[in-house]
Amino acid sequence: QVHLVESGGGLVQPGGSLRLSCAASGRLFSIYFMGWYRQAPGMERELVAGINRGGSTNIADSAKGRFTVSRDSATNTVTVYLQMNSLKSEDTAVYLCGAYETNTWYWGQGTQVTVSS
Repeated sequence: QVHLVESGGGLVQPGGSLRLSCAASGRLFSIYFMGWYRQAPGMERELVAGINRGGSTNIADSAKGRFTVSRDSATNTVTVYLQMNSLKSEDTAVYLCGAYETNTWYWGQGTQVTVSS
């Protein structure tokens, strides 16, 4: 089992920045990939950015140049950060942290990001 806790969402003006955090606990040794996904109303869930066990990152074209993903590992937890800069209104969505471990996906509860003036 993997438990994910997200934080850092909120309301921000266009052009602003936010940093999302996802803290994972549990079967950390078998997590292959952790990523941030987002889902806007009426839209499918899409990958924003993620990082695999080896440290390689994958960032959606819509986020390249604006968002970065990073990871910090401690004894009993792994935290993945999504730094979002130059936010646009179209970035408004619920952002969810996902972790892939031994053929199973685990998801956090989601955090709302709203970009509006």
